[in-house]
Amino acid sequence: MSESQNLLAEQRRALIVDEVRRRGGVRVNELTRRLNVSDMTVRRDLDALARQGMVEKVHGGAVPVAEASSHEPGFEAKSTLEPTAKEEIARAAAGLVAPGSAVALSGGTTTFAVARRLLDIPDLTVVTNSVRVADVFHTAQGTAAPARPGAPRQAPATVVLTGGVRTPSDSLVGPVADQAIRSLHFDLLLLGVHGISAEAGLSTPNLAEAETNRRLVRSARRVVVVADHTKWGTVGLSSFASLEEVDVLVTDPGLSPAARAEIAERLPELIVAGEDDTGRAADG
Repeated sequence: MSESQNLLAEQRRALIVDEVRRRGGVRVNELTRRLNVSDMTVRRDLDALARQGMVEKVHGGAVPVAEASSHEPGFEAKSTLEPTAKEEIARAAAGLVAPGSAVALSGGTTTFAVARRLLDIPDLTVVTNSVRVADVFHTAQGTAAPARPGAPRQAPATVVLTGGVRTPSDSLVGPVADQAIRSLHFDLLLLGVHGISAEAGLSTPNLAEAETNRRLVRSARRVVVVADHTKWGTVGLSSFASLEEVDVLVTDPGLSPAARAEIAERLPELIVAGEDDTGRAADG
C-alpha cells in the first residue's frame, strides 16, 4: 500500500471513529455511502479500529467502546482522534504564546500539535514532561536551515525535559517529574486533558499523571487547556484541577451550545478555534 493510500486510510478511520462517538453507533451501509468506498473497505477499517480498541464491532456496524475511568489509550491510538480539530486548536493556542516566554507543555496529542506551532516563536524556554513534545523541538533544531546572510539569527528554544516514569501516552510522571516541576515557574501552561466536566473539573485515568499535572498547574501564572469537544463530559479516575483554576479553554466548534454556556460562566475565556477569524467565542 502506498504512502498516499495509508494517509487516506488514516483519515477515513478517524472519520469513522468520530461518527461512532458522535452518534453512538453507525452501520456499514451508512459508512459506504458517506465515505464513497466499498463494503469490504469499511469492514477492513472497522476490523483495524476494533483491534486498536477504538470501536466495538457489532452485527452490521460498530458502536463506541465502553471505557473504564482508569483506561488510558496509547499515544498512537489517541492521535487518530479529531486530527483536524487538534490542528485548529493548536493554531489558536500558539497565538497566546509570546516570544521570550517560559512555556510548559503537558503530554498529549493536542499539546504535541501545539508544539509544532511553537517552532517559529523565538527565544522560548519550553518545559515539558512529554517525550513526544521534546522530540518536536529536538528534531527541528537538528534539521533547521542556516540563516540567510545578513538575516537575524533566531535563538532555538531551550527545552527542559522533566524526567520520570513513562506512561502509555508518552508522558513522564512520578516523583522525579514532580520534583523537577516544583522548583520552576512558567508564564504559561498549555495543558492537555483526558476529560473535562463541570463536576469533576480536569481529570486523567492515571493517578501519577494527575499529581504531575497538579504540579504543572500550581507552577503556572496562566493555565490554558487545549481540548477538543469530545473531552467535555468525560471523567477519568483522578481529578487534578477545578474549572476555576483554568484561565482559558481552547476547543473546537463541535462543543455544544449548552457546554459553551456552562464553561463561559466558570472560565475567564473560551476560545473556539476556527469558528471565526480570531477564534474567540466568549470572554468572561
